[in-house]
Amino acid sequence: MTGQPNTAQDADGTTPLQRGLARAKDEGRAALIGYLPAGFPDLASSIEVVRAMVAGGCDVVEVGLPYSDPTMDGPTIQRAADRALAAGTTPADVLRVVEAVAEAGAAALVMSYWNPIDRYGTARFAADLASAGGSGAITPDLLPEEAGEWMEATDAHGLDRIFLVAPSSTDERLRLTTGASRGFVYAASLMGVTGTRAAVASTAEKLVVRTRQAIGDSGLPVCVGLGISSGEQAAEVAGYADGVIVGAGFCQRVLDAADLGAATAAVGAFAEELAEGARAGRR
Repeated sequence: MTGQPNTAQDADGTTPLQRGLARAKDEGRAALIGYLPAGFPDLASSIEVVRAMVAGGCDVVEVGLPYSDPTMDGPTIQRAADRALAAGTTPADVLRVVEAVAEAGAAALVMSYWNPIDRYGTARFAADLASAGGSGAITPDLLPEEAGEWMEATDAHGLDRIFLVAPSSTDERLRLTTGASRGFVYAASLMGVTGTRAAVASTAEKLVVRTRQAIGDSGLPVCVGLGISSGEQAAEVAGYADGVIVGAGFCQRVLDAADLGAATAAVGAFAEELAEGARAGRR
């Protein structure tokens, strides 16, 4: 026993997330970031689905920690999370899916509201997430000025911490949020809940510009999510953002599938479409 905390960082001080985003940039494309709740539609099936997402081209997978009060999620992700909760999904199951993502060769993040992490124990969650091969977590309802315990835990275990900015964020809020973030900044393209939409919000590109101004010279990536549902929309976002985040579109394909085989095929094909869009947007 060395007494040193386990860390998500490699010997060079970077996480799989940071390396994945840098690799996409070097290849002249935006990174593709997919989302799926752990345990949806059940634990074993969710592992097969995330493997299909990675095989289809996802550089990063956000593994959702199902929660009974998902205030920022639209009906599609709520249905998926409800299925996962009904299947008895636990935080330990979430970490198992994180392990599966890392084993498949993609960077793994947990997407979670703050209450489940707080109940699990902040320091314990950070330690277990790093042990599972996770790069960090997205905490959509946690404000940086209220995240002291989380900042300490992520520093101790070398985890990335991703906070959200929105079109309503003031310049001061953008500076505060980007200064506290590590890995990337999550730019929510519109005000509202998650879900697929016919067009990318017109506010998205302006928000990315403002966020980059707040970031300054650090080069912290800015990734855009909420409402992206096609390869064409992915290409549009890839034209100005470092990463394209898609969640409801993956969940909907699993909800619509007759069985696991159909679900993995549909998810894989969708990931391929989005990945091509993420490349095309930079051409």
